[in-house]
This record gives sequence, structure tokens and C-alpha cells, in this order.
Amino acid sequence: MISGKTVAFHTLGCKVNQYDTQAMRERFERAGCREVPFDGQADIYVVNTCTVTGTGDKKSMQIIRRCHRQNPDAAIVVTGCLAQRAADELTLPGVRLVLGTQRRGEVVELLGQALAQDCALIAVQTLRRAPFEHLTVHAHEGHARATMKIQEGCDRWCSYCIIPAVRGPIRSRPIDEIMEEAQSLVDAGFREAVLTGIHLTSYGRDLRDGSTLLDAVRAVHEVQGIDRIRLGSLEPVIVTPEFAQGIAAMPKVCHQFHLALQSGSDTVLERMRRRYTSGEFLTACALLRETFDDCALTTDVMTGFPGETREEFEQTMDTCTRAGFARMHVFPYSEREGTRAAEMEGSVPRPVREERARELIALGHRLEAQALAARVGQTEDVLIEEIDGEGRGTGYTGGYMRAHVSGAQPGEIVHVRVTGTEGGELIGERCG
Repeated sequence: MISGKTVAFHTLGCKVNQYDTQAMRERFERAGCREVPFDGQADIYVVNTCTVTGTGDKKSMQIIRRCHRQNPDAAIVVTGCLAQRAADELTLPGVRLVLGTQRRGEVVELLGQALAQDCALIAVQTLRRAPFEHLTVHAHEGHARATMKIQEGCDRWCSYCIIPAVRGPIRSRPIDEIMEEAQSLVDAGFREAVLTGIHLTSYGRDLRDGSTLLDAVRAVHEVQGIDRIRLGSLEPVIVTPEFAQGIAAMPKVCHQFHLALQSGSDTVLERMRRRYTSGEFLTACALLRETFDDCALTTDVMTGFPGETREEFEQTMDTCTRAGFARMHVFPYSEREGTRAAEMEGSVPRPVREERARELIALGHRLEAQALAARVGQTEDVLIEEIDGEGRGTGYTGGYMRAHVSGAQPGEIVHVRVTGTEGGELIGERCG
């Protein structure tokens, strides 16, 4: 019933969602389906949703309706975080299967069941005792950098965040499975592995063998053919001398660290139920910079959290300036029903949230320009991923800065002497 059909995919949200989509893509391919572009007609559409913000909800619903307009006869599969949170709201015209954040490995079989029964099947399960879903991925878009999901779930329950409710408890992928997937990626030609998870810092807490995130990184580091390892988003509390020294002992690990700040005000951090102060965050940044001369720090920051005063916002601006981020992802606070923050007093007007976000984005651009300028004259290793419009090889440095260089091909890691910046990216010449 599925074989021979065309299928198109659309993913909203984080790298974990991108990984989950790729795992489903491979299952449809094995079932005999042929992928087609999402902006045209397909027999099957798969929409992997996000519910981190209200914008994510809105975009997810718009995409589902768009699928039905493109082909009213298509079978639509809706999965991901919004599906886990609000499955009953997603049985829109054309939707035949609603999955949450489990059972993605059964997507083909479940869709076949829904089509055979000519119904809209909701296959969303409780996450209370959910195991780690053993999805595997053997290919990714491009042929250089691949994402590996090694952790699922979160139990931090920050006051603004709905993710623990839609992703479930901490689950970690066993070390032997991590090594197996790393080897399969090498066999497929990939050279960089990006280790990701919903709360990567918690990796191993559920395992009974004492494994930690450092152990998982070491396992990938041992795989011959993986030349670079990049870590996904981390909490600043993981940055201890032991962690920094452990990373320093593994030369394949990129010295770019994404530390989630959220706010640079101690009083806001307390209301958010984050587990660090701005001072502790800056100490973590300093430790990484002391350990790695070429360290690049990136972050997420929220504006307009309930009760945020102008003074508290200025404290966030100051903390970001002192941290010297190479890149910042800034977004205004969005109420999530079911979270503590949604019931807090002192709601900040949306125009104020958005204006503060614009101020912080402007600061981020200034800091990014400084970080790029500091690389001029330096030699960087660049993993080439594609050829740009001018025929130059284009890829990312270890610090996750996009760079262009002539005379390089996708899949190569080349030594590049940075000669300047161009449109927020590096340009250079091949050397060595």
C-alpha cells in the first residue's frame, strides 16, 4: 500500500527533530517510496512539528494545511512535539497519522494501518516510562557533516519550557550503539559527527554503568574516519575542570561550545528555574577560553520573560557582552500552556519583548563581527560542504564560522588562512 508512492518531508525546530526526520525518511525509502520536493505534489507528506514557542505551533499548523492544499488526496503524517502535546487538534483534513515523539521507527507500518482502515490514526503514547527509541540514521543531506542523536528527554522543568512534557524523561543511547552509528556514518562518507540530544548535559544519568557525556564523546573519538566531533547545546553547569581537560585530550572535538544562557539576570534566571547564576555562567566561559585558545562560544537568549524589568534586561545585555559570544540566537518569550511561567504575574507586553529582542540581536551582530574579525590572519581548518555561486569551496571552521576558499571540494578538510570577512562570513586562501 506504501510502495511506489512519493513522499515529502518538512521539519520544524531543532537538530533532534532533523535527526528524527532523517530516520523516518530512510524507513520510507526502504519501503519503496520515492522522495520528492516538499513544495510540490506528493502522495504522502510528513510534517515533523515543533512546540517550543507559539510561533512553532502556528507554523506547524500552517504547513499541515498547506500540504492538504497542494494535494487534497495526499496522506499527511504529523509527528514531533506539537503532535505529542496536542494530538487531537491535529486531525485536520488529509491527516491520516498522528505520532508524537515515540514510534517514529514504526511510521511506515502505522501509516499503512491507517490507510487500510481508511481512518485518522492517533498513535501518541505516554512518555512516563518511555525507553530510548532506537532510531538509526545512515545518511544525511550533503556528504560531510552528520547529526547523531545520543540522548532524549529532559527532567529540568524550567518554568517556561514545555519540552519535558512532550519529550519525556532522560534516556541515553548506549555507548556500543553510538559507536556503531558513528561507523556507519564513516562508511557513508561523513567526516564530522554532531552529537545532539534534548538535554545533552544529562547524557548517562539514566544508565547504570556510570557513563557520562565525556564517555560518549570518547567513544566517537575512537572511530577511525570521524575527523571532527561537534557538541550540541550544553548547560553551563557541565563545564568543570574535568570536562574541559577531558575535551582537551580529544583533538577531534571542535572548540565551539553552545552554552544556553537564556537570561543574564540572576533574578530572571531564578524565576526561570535555571540552575546557575550569571557569574557561574561567565566562569564557565572563562574556563573554556583558558583551556582553548581558539574557543568560540554561542548561545540562546530569551527576552521579555514575565516580570523582566528594563534593569534586568540591561543585566542580560551586560552578561552577553562580557561573554563575548561568537553567535547568539535571540527570541522573545512565548507563553506555553502547562508551564509555571504561563501563570506568572507581570507579563511583559509583546511589543516590549520584541523591541528588546531587536536590541539583543543588534548586540549579537556586533559581537559576531568582532569574533569574525579576530580570525583574520589565523589559520583555520574548514570542512568543505558545498560549492558556492562563485565556485569556491564553502564550509565551517571548528568554531562553526562559515568560510569560503578557492580550490577545495566537498568532503575535504582544508587548512585556510583567513584573509578577511564578507557578509558575516570568512574568506581565505588555501595553505599547507
